[in-house]
Amino acid sequence: MAVNTAPSGNAPFGRLTGRWVPWLVIGLWVLLAVVMVPLSGKLSSVTTDSAADALPASAESTKVALHEDSLPGGEDNTFVFVYHRADGLTAADRATVKQQYDTLAKRYPPKVAGPASDKDEGPSVKSSTDGTAMTFTLEVSAAYGGPETIVGPLREAAKDRPGGLELDVTGPAAIDADMDAVFDGIDTQVLLTTVVVVTLLLILTYRSPVLWLIPLMAVGAAALTAMATVYLLVKSFGIVIDDQNSALLTILVFGVGTDYALLLISRYREALHHHENVRVAMAHALRGAAPAVVASAATVVAGLLCLIVADLNSTSGLGPIGAAGILCALVAMLTLFPAMLVVLGRRVFWPAIPRFSTAVEEKPGLWGRLGAVISRRRWVAALGSLGILGVLILGLAGNTGALREQDQFLSTPESVTGFTALHQHFPELGGQPMTILTRPQYQEQVLGVVKNIRGVAQTMPGETSGGWADISVYPTDAPDTVAEYDTIKRVRTAVHAVSGAQAIVGGPSAEHLDTEVTTSRDEKLVIPLVLAVVLIVLGLLLRAIVAPLILMGTVIASFAASFGGSVFVFDTILGFKGIDYSVPLLAFLFLVALGVDYNIFLVSRAREEAVLLGTREGMLKALSATGGVITSAGLVLAATFAVLTTLPLVMLVEVGFLVAFGVLLDALLVRSVLVPALTLLIGRRIWWPSRLSRPAEEPPKGQQWLTDEEEPALQG
Repeated sequence: MAVNTAPSGNAPFGRLTGRWVPWLVIGLWVLLAVVMVPLSGKLSSVTTDSAADALPASAESTKVALHEDSLPGGEDNTFVFVYHRADGLTAADRATVKQQYDTLAKRYPPKVAGPASDKDEGPSVKSSTDGTAMTFTLEVSAAYGGPETIVGPLREAAKDRPGGLELDVTGPAAIDADMDAVFDGIDTQVLLTTVVVVTLLLILTYRSPVLWLIPLMAVGAAALTAMATVYLLVKSFGIVIDDQNSALLTILVFGVGTDYALLLISRYREALHHHENVRVAMAHALRGAAPAVVASAATVVAGLLCLIVADLNSTSGLGPIGAAGILCALVAMLTLFPAMLVVLGRRVFWPAIPRFSTAVEEKPGLWGRLGAVISRRRWVAALGSLGILGVLILGLAGNTGALREQDQFLSTPESVTGFTALHQHFPELGGQPMTILTRPQYQEQVLGVVKNIRGVAQTMPGETSGGWADISVYPTDAPDTVAEYDTIKRVRTAVHAVSGAQAIVGGPSAEHLDTEVTTSRDEKLVIPLVLAVVLIVLGLLLRAIVAPLILMGTVIASFAASFGGSVFVFDTILGFKGIDYSVPLLAFLFLVALGVDYNIFLVSRAREEAVLLGTREGMLKALSATGGVITSAGLVLAATFAVLTTLPLVMLVEVGFLVAFGVLLDALLVRSVLVPALTLLIGRRIWWPSRLSRPAEEPPKGQQWLTDEEEPALQG
């Protein structure tokens, strides 16, 4: 083991430390902003939340949706009106329903009549068998606008009714409208909330009236550049971006960019104590921090780009979208941010200005003391950490079933209560209708087959156009339930067996089923690929095999524990009715890629110090030097993802909470205790097969090896 005995000198940095360099960098960013800022505002114009856009073109429900959209009126909006009175409908109620249907049908002429009925209200209005409810379906042309535009006037037009007669306007279009209302202005809300959260944390971290503003300005520039870049990618390559991915882009750039800023500021503050010239100090800081920051960004980018192989368009689109955001954050924090710090000089740290001194006293601090405790109690620290992770993993025994679309809202909207009422009073219409497309000459044969399938309540032949005939099928089960999905599968199996019909089955619930199946298939492909790519990046960075395997093992255990703990919270405390299908893959990607980040910051510094001090002292010094900044970075990143929990959609709450909890668990337990403990237990063998894993025959110039008697004492 070698100990450095030679003083360090100031290496020349030439043009990189010239007075004009920071101003040139800032000037280039100003020019970039002039181009990018107008484009960033156009990102919302290319987002889509259509299930058909998210699904791959090969999905059966996608083919049905594309065919329907191509027909005249194919993009029409379907609304279902459900009137109900608990103690039974009155004659006035029935007259009101009939009158409102006639009024709305004249205002919005329906394309297809509602379910047939032998009641006297007319062919388009249906009464429940218990006499407590009535319903009708209204097809509204897309010429009147989208669901979010139409649903308000429809609900307003039906307000004039007898007291006690309740009405819920539901149906696929109403659900789409309520979902659009959730996402309305979400980008602005996420951006403003994230800025406020990051600002407060930076002020608390640095307790400076100026310093907090610099990283915020640099990250803001990165975010705007990322939004403009993503807009150009979408326009150029047809990448699918939804409101969810747009919100995640903002969170990623702010969270990761602030992390990079905190790490660079920590190194810069250290360098200012050793170098009088701020430009030379920044050059030294960049030389120390940039490799870890670049490796961190490379890991996240590589992980995100693995999503490109996913079949689900919204998932594969997140790959290049997220990667573009990370790269913009990386470039901004390694160019614009250092330039701004250098221009402002030491006074940016006021009132705690770091002073230049040839003799800087290094105090152990909190993290140095923690390292000493871990060093004395390695087995206790390792086994205790693994025990905590194991207890949290037990939470996976809770409700990890898929979340229904109707359960996606924190506050139940009218469209969801309407579906519940529809299923209660009209069990045969309680599910969302399936659409079967078949060749016209086989329509009757397919219709006859479908009528006898278990779980099918009603079938209705539809129109023939474009070489296809459609059939509407009403399942008996509630939407997005296992029973309804089983019915869809049975219908598909039956119609596929009709030779020559070329029948395919779609509809809203079929789209959700295809989405769930596609996501499950993507998980089996993407997760192993992400693990392999991240492992390779770690191996190249650390030039070892054992250390990357240990780090990956801790990150996977941390993810499982985070998931288990979150499931317990969702199930027991928040009362969520399942996990959204997209959450496991997103959480895995972010927690593995971002969790490895902190291990990279710690272990790369430990390897740097181990060259001079040996593995034990190198890890302890790395923990002491990086503990505070990595913990601060973890708090900032967790807080930015926690912003998602303020949004009124269960899926975003689940992603935000799970990632925030996982980041905190990783930063405060895995990286701070478990990784140092395992490193101290394994010793220099953790760097195998690199030269650091074995004693050298002679020490490097300016260093001396510890004797055989000294090394065991130092290893403690």
